[in-house]
Amino acid sequence: MLFSLILQQQAFDFRLLLPYVLIALVFYFMLFMPMQKQKKRQAEMLKNLKSGDVVTTTGGITGTIVSADEDTIVLRVKPDNVKLQFARSAVGALVVPEDKK
Repeated sequence: MLFSLILQQQAFDFRLLLPYVLIALVFYFMLFMPMQKQKKRQAEMLKNLKSGDVVTTTGGITGTIVSADEDTIVLRVKPDNVKLQFARSAVGALVVPEDKK
């Protein structure tokens, strides 16, 4: 009797895992890949910052880069031409001049 019960049990069917594998692939291609690409673009933009570029910080301050070191940048902020020092990682976006749009 025990032997007949063992024979009646079916082997694990890997087709049951197929929907979960497909969901994982969809998540990877729709969520994780775009985030990785965005991180690479942000890192490249931060690496290529130079004096004279107009940037916006993550805090919303817009200014022109006066000097850029390895870890910090100095921004000249209008209207009083105040110079503020920021971590390079605080730059959120490079502002494209209107004549280049």
